[in-house]
Amino acid sequence: MIKVTISRRQVLLWLAAVVAGVALIAAAYTFFTLTWTYSRGERAGYVQKFSEKGWICKTWEGELAMVNVPGAMQEKFTFSVRDDLIAQHILSSMGKRVALTYEQHKGVPTTCFGETEYFVTAVKVIDEP
Repeated sequence: MIKVTISRRQVLLWLAAVVAGVALIAAAYTFFTLTWTYSRGERAGYVQKFSEKGWICKTWEGELAMVNVPGAMQEKFTFSVRDDLIAQHILSSMGKRVALTYEQHKGVPTTCFGETEYFVTAVKVIDEP
């Protein structure tokens, strides 16, 4: 009969390796969801709500009111902004008709990066006749 003894140090090293492996997988998954784009597009309307939110992770969250036909019910498009420069551009264009270019990132594991899966990457003010 062979007796195998495992030291406390070996158990701690093995446990540390498992924790590091799980952390590495979580970091890789987060990186993948933030860099891989499920879809991209553009929406036009009026930004009716835009604010910086969060206790620890501050993110810019907004709501775009889209009216397709005058007199029809408006559709709301909720979005997140990760870039402060884009957020400042949106703030300066409040009250004007804008086109927001966005990317959709599905499966982002936490709201620390944004509360929605739609991240605005560009803003363009639309000149109305």
